[in-house]
Amino acid sequence: MKRIFLLIFTLLFLIGCTREYQPRNIEKVTIKTIKIDSSSIRTMVVTGHKSMSYAASNGTIGFTADNGVLWHTLKIRYQDSIIPHFRSFAYNGADYFALSIGNPALLYKISNGAASLQYFEEHENVFYDALTFFEDNTHGIAVGDPTENCASIIITEDSGETWKKIPCRNLPKFSKDEAFFAASNTNIKTIGSTVWIASGGSKARVLKSTNYGKTWQIFETPIIQGNGPQGIYSIDFYNENKGIIIGGDYSEPLENKANKAVTTDGGKTWTLIADNENPNYKSCVQYVPNTNGQEVFAVGKTGISFSNNGGITWKEVSKDAYYAIQFLDKNTAWLSGHEKVGKLKL
Repeated sequence: MKRIFLLIFTLLFLIGCTREYQPRNIEKVTIKTIKIDSSSIRTMVVTGHKSMSYAASNGTIGFTADNGVLWHTLKIRYQDSIIPHFRSFAYNGADYFALSIGNPALLYKISNGAASLQYFEEHENVFYDALTFFEDNTHGIAVGDPTENCASIIITEDSGETWKKIPCRNLPKFSKDEAFFAASNTNIKTIGSTVWIASGGSKARVLKSTNYGKTWQIFETPIIQGNGPQGIYSIDFYNENKGIIIGGDYSEPLENKANKAVTTDGGKTWTLIADNENPNYKSCVQYVPNTNGQEVFAVGKTGISFSNNGGITWKEVSKDAYYAIQFLDKNTAWLSGHEKVGKLKL
């Protein structure tokens, strides 16, 4: 009897493992819009079905725990006169971290309703674009435009208490006018101890480290490049091999040439998808969780698009303009945009 039970269990397990996920056919989405006055919001952290937080252009950090009915806000000022423009925001399971663009670079830890400055950098070219933590919540990383001949990358190994800048001798060399885009805090992605970072401008390339930033490789991509607003604006990976990049030309947002590509080898090689087909310029691309890397959303000022075959073909599902999308699960996502956040339920 025990052997029959074991055999049935094994068969059911094998059937469950081999059954392919059937992606959804989504034609249109509805979004609950929540107005946030006087704030351009390009970065957020989603922590629950009713809770999310954002960091905004006017130095404001906002928190809600009831789907945006009530907000707790914290306004940050540096020396009472500088209003930090936040486009990078992250959470390590205990504290939030917000990083400003421009000179000086200001990285704050937000804990128990108070902000403390954890990192400061002055340089005429300083401009940080994205910030995230690794899965262990101990290691964190932020990336910015070059102040020398390499990317500006700062890391933490103590959950954000201290940050240090990686010297250029330990990083790949950058081409002249190669940099990053602070469009949605998603030109950086981590899985395990691996991080990928996507560039733009004169080159559109992908930097990769598999050991929390200790050593690096850099890979070419076929994404449109050569001019300042061209390149990769967002990168996501479903697993350590399957990834997607998206972007285009911010100054020509309706163009759809060479602005989307995928990889199946961890970012070493990239293949264009939906070339000369929509979606056009987008600032953020994200895999839908638990869909086997088949369902993908891309958002930008030109609307929201959806793919159910890993990015090969797409449908426009909303004309609403947003900068970023972040999924909590396969049916729930939050979006951030100009003077608004949105709640999407599938």
